[in-house]
Amino acid sequence: MAMHRALSSVTRLGAARCAASSWPATRLAHTLPDLPYDYGALEPVISAEIMQLHHSKHHQTYVNNLNVAEEKLAEAVAKNDTSTIISLQGALKFNGGGHINHSIFWQNLCPGGSGEPEGELMAAIQRDFGSFEALKQRLSAATVAVQGSGWGWLGYDKETGRLRVATCANQDPLQATTGLVPLFGIDVWEHAYYLQYKNVRPDYVNAIYKVANWKDVAGRLSAAQK
Repeated sequence: MAMHRALSSVTRLGAARCAASSWPATRLAHTLPDLPYDYGALEPVISAEIMQLHHSKHHQTYVNNLNVAEEKLAEAVAKNDTSTIISLQGALKFNGGGHINHSIFWQNLCPGGSGEPEGELMAAIQRDFGSFEALKQRLSAATVAVQGSGWGWLGYDKETGRLRVATCANQDPLQATTGLVPLFGIDVWEHAYYLQYKNVRPDYVNAIYKVANWKDVAGRLSAAQK
């Protein structure tokens, strides 16, 4: 019996090492998602210059660095190098979060905005915040108050079935950080607005609703409720 358990352990360990060693060969690299509109399509709320730099430079850098970090992680896992695995967590969180957050952000926006929320999304907003205006006021206040760089979010709490406003520092991803499913995010890193709004963050945050895509937000809520 002892010999059988020992052989089983060796077999499992060997299988794990084989799986780890095959990871680098099967890992799919992340790529920069295309915008669903032109760089100038969100003007005058967000300038074409900001959008071009934000998407093609900043988001691309997160994608590039995430791919590098994941390649190093795969190598470390294959070598059972625990120290390196641990050391890579910061780069994975920052760049992975940057990729996740921006991929949502682009879809959350659309030229001219989509109008006010409708259907189940509006009903949920009215239930949890009292009104759409109350939601905007609470989300704007929380987002403007972010110290340094970060994000303001409207998220969905699967445990309670409620909508919640939350903020995250830097590029911390909402769901991995708070457990909330991200529905609508406002990027308040200075590269998202400084060329146009300078240091007046509230003007940028209040203007972003003019290009908000609440149809995309409604789709995310519907998916989160399943």
